[in-house]
Amino acid sequence: MASMFHGCISLLDLNLSNFNTQNVTNMLYMFGYCKSLTNLNLSNFNTQNVTNMHGMFDGCNSLINLNLSNFNTQNVTDMAGMFDGCNSLTNLNLSNFNTQNVTNMALMFGYCKSLINLNLSNFNTQNVTDMRSMFGYCKSLTNLNLSNFNTQSVTDLCFMCYLFYGCESLKKENIITKDNKILNNFMIK
Repeated sequence: MASMFHGCISLLDLNLSNFNTQNVTNMLYMFGYCKSLTNLNLSNFNTQNVTNMHGMFDGCNSLINLNLSNFNTQNVTDMAGMFDGCNSLTNLNLSNFNTQNVTNMALMFGYCKSLINLNLSNFNTQNVTDMRSMFGYCKSLTNLNLSNFNTQSVTDLCFMCYLFYGCESLKKENIITKDNKILNNFMIK
């Protein structure tokens, strides 16, 4: 299903609640650049075999709410740019995301300019090697829960550069971490 709806710039509403996705492995840019999409129903998506979600919602800049609490992401290895450019997104439910096998989260939330709160306390990042600009330009973000973040596999600081770049509303005291290892490497107010 890679690029299945990619570039459907006039699409406003999409109900995929009856899609059988149990054998799908690739959702790369599936909804990429669906710039006008305001309603997206993925309530019955079976994502248990998906390994690639790179740029899945990239450029969906009219989406305000996205509930992915039903997503099974246990086999996903690439989430880079997954929500990049979702600049109207205010609500994002990732409460059941299993990120144990993910290695790439670069620009995952880049340019999500309207997100205020993001709870990633359930994220397991022990295998992530690339976090570049993960929260870049999330300029409205005021609260961020990274309490389970583990950056042990990011061995090159370049792969963490610009992690919080452009997060002008985010202050250190509003980022929850296990320790200050992440914060000590970055200039945050």
